[in-house]
Amino acid sequence: MPTAAPLLHVGDADLEDLRARLRATRWPQPWPVGPWEAGTDAAELRRLVTYWATGYAWRAHEAAVNALPSRFADIDGTPVHYLRYDAERPDALPIVLTHGWPSTVLELTALAERLARPSRHGGDARDAFTVIVPSLPGFVFSPQRPTLTGAEQTHDLWHRLMHDHLGFRRYAAHGGDLGAGITSRLAEAHPEALVGIHLLASAPPADPDPASLTPEEEAYQASVAAWQTEEGGYQHQQSTRPLTLAPALSDSPAGLLSWILEKYRAWSDCGGELSTRFSDDFLLTQASLYWFTGAVSTSFRPYYEYAHHLTQRVRRVDVPTALAVFPADIAQPPRSWAERTYHLTRYTRMPRGGHFAAHEEPALLADDITAFFRDLRTRLP
Repeated sequence: MPTAAPLLHVGDADLEDLRARLRATRWPQPWPVGPWEAGTDAAELRRLVTYWATGYAWRAHEAAVNALPSRFADIDGTPVHYLRYDAERPDALPIVLTHGWPSTVLELTALAERLARPSRHGGDARDAFTVIVPSLPGFVFSPQRPTLTGAEQTHDLWHRLMHDHLGFRRYAAHGGDLGAGITSRLAEAHPEALVGIHLLASAPPADPDPASLTPEEEAYQASVAAWQTEEGGYQHQQSTRPLTLAPALSDSPAGLLSWILEKYRAWSDCGGELSTRFSDDFLLTQASLYWFTGAVSTSFRPYYEYAHHLTQRVRRVDVPTALAVFPADIAQPPRSWAERTYHLTRYTRMPRGGHFAAHEEPALLADDITAFFRDLRTRLP
């Protein structure tokens, strides 16, 4: 059932506190570098902070968030927030969509609507899905898991949500970024329930033999290493000393915005201009959700847990798998690389789009997901 109370209500005092902090931002000394050369561009950040403090209409976005089809499940005492988009046809294939960082379920709403009601977007109602979009534990609407060890991992929570709580005997799954890893572990752990999975990123092979690598795979590994050197500082910090960073981002909304804003620019197909892919209001709503729920600290946990081997590694996924590679995403693994880990039956190189594909190119992504599962539906008992 829908939540009886609004999902989120920010008190006037909390809203004014945010605006006062933004107005009182203590700006760092400038460097003699070009825009975005050494991190978030100061001029762009100042512009957005000013708008956030004086022009951004939070109450309208709060109302839009509360109008989403939110639900809550209790998985043995662990609350999980999710959105549910019922399909436009009966007995539709269920699919769970999983977001990543620094995202929220808002990134997936346009995709969810297309998948649930394809006829409204020029598609065929027979391709409709019942779409479930959970909030990752510790991300905005779902509280973090109570312990680092001993608690169910996210992929198992997702299976219990889909299978036990919602009653879907078999279902599909899609994910990118952190969501790709969760989706992969879900399929590996519960192959009997997964019709197939659709990914925007692939887990690396567990123990690849260096002598067996193709030239394309060697070039891909070199590109990943280069990316880690140039762009991976955030990941290293969040994996090793996240609680050193957390107080600064939990206390300064300008700092929080700076930390995530640079990722939206660097990882998207925006050509260096954020406005070509993201409106100011979208970016500030994402930042506001992290701010008002205090979720930025707990959103770092997946990085820390993976680095400290508290998250199981993907070894082999045998359910049918599709991989969609967007040209401006963090990485573009070759087909042969993904085939080392997955039963890969579809591989698509997209013409445009980046890491936030569900928001950047929802039509392209929906079409690829639909095409992949169209054939798999016919094989269901």
